[in-house]
Amino acid sequence: MAPSNLPGSSEKMLRVVAIGGGTGLSTLLRGLKQYVATPDRRRGIRLPQDTKPEKAPSAPCPNRPCLIRELSAVVTVTDDGGSSGRLREDFKMLPPGDIRNCMVALSEDEHLLSKLFQYRFEHGDLEGHSFGNLFVAALSHITGDFAQAVQMSSQILAARGNIFPVTNTDVTLAAMMHDGTTVRGETNITHSKQSIMELVLEPADAKPLPEMLEAIANADLITLGPGSLYTSLITNLLVRGVPEALAASKATKVYVCNLMTQANESLGLSASQHIEKILQHCGEIASSVFDYALINTAPISAARLDQYAREGQSPIEPDLDRIRALGVEPITGNFIHENEVLRHDYDRLAEKLLEIGFAKPAPTLTH
Repeated sequence: MAPSNLPGSSEKMLRVVAIGGGTGLSTLLRGLKQYVATPDRRRGIRLPQDTKPEKAPSAPCPNRPCLIRELSAVVTVTDDGGSSGRLREDFKMLPPGDIRNCMVALSEDEHLLSKLFQYRFEHGDLEGHSFGNLFVAALSHITGDFAQAVQMSSQILAARGNIFPVTNTDVTLAAMMHDGTTVRGETNITHSKQSIMELVLEPADAKPLPEMLEAIANADLITLGPGSLYTSLITNLLVRGVPEALAASKATKVYVCNLMTQANESLGLSASQHIEKILQHCGEIASSVFDYALINTAPISAARLDQYAREGQSPIEPDLDRIRALGVEPITGNFIHENEVLRHDYDRLAEKLLEIGFAKPAPTLTH
């Protein structure tokens, strides 16, 4: 059943861009993809891309109204740990891990592909590698272009959206810590016990994908988060041209706040301080980056609070007045899904984001 507070399928549909990385981005995509028309298997392409703006795709959405004309994920590429790190070192390619998770999240048959793409080899030279990472690595070498390999993979898997690495450049993350030291490499940064003061990319002139910038320019709704503050969110904004594209976009722009603080990245930071850290890395155009902030205010069970407290983590304080003082309007609600770990409820998250997207007129397309 479609949520009653969203419009039915119509010729007015949204172009949505979701920016981030890690499990946060893939969780969000699982919710949003339900509103995207299913791929046309006969032609091997996604209908929303090939449909003229003034007409809706003809393929129906399985369980929801078709409200999203085109869904694009912009994914960070600084991971240097685990299987991704080994492939990056051995084959001099961009890390495929976060990309793989987005492919699974956007695939039409997620249950089957999740088993296949998330399968990790347990023996021999391939021990620790996931099949999905190897799949992207093979296509990357066949095409000679990581971004092209990602697009081909998405088509093969009948994904209900586009997936763009934020840059095709091999970049390294570096963090200036509060004690004056510099830590290089995402894994080293997340394992450091020091507080991050500033994040930079090396090289600093990494170029964004033109197709990704075009998606941002034509978007009706853009989201950033949820995800690790520095290593999943801010890292995307360090690619030159991305903050400027966000500021220039006429889309409704929403920051999706994490549920809990995170060890080594955001312990002790309130919701407004998360936003402040993001804006600090956007430079002079920071005031144009967000319109809204989506923040959970629902209670969390004592068992989960105790579990996270053992790692020093706690619910992010929803300091709404301070958020408004930043020029961002907070939108609160219950966005929690409780299991062994806390995650955003992707159904409620997607529904609220689409409500926000339809509340504002769509921008004029650029060419």
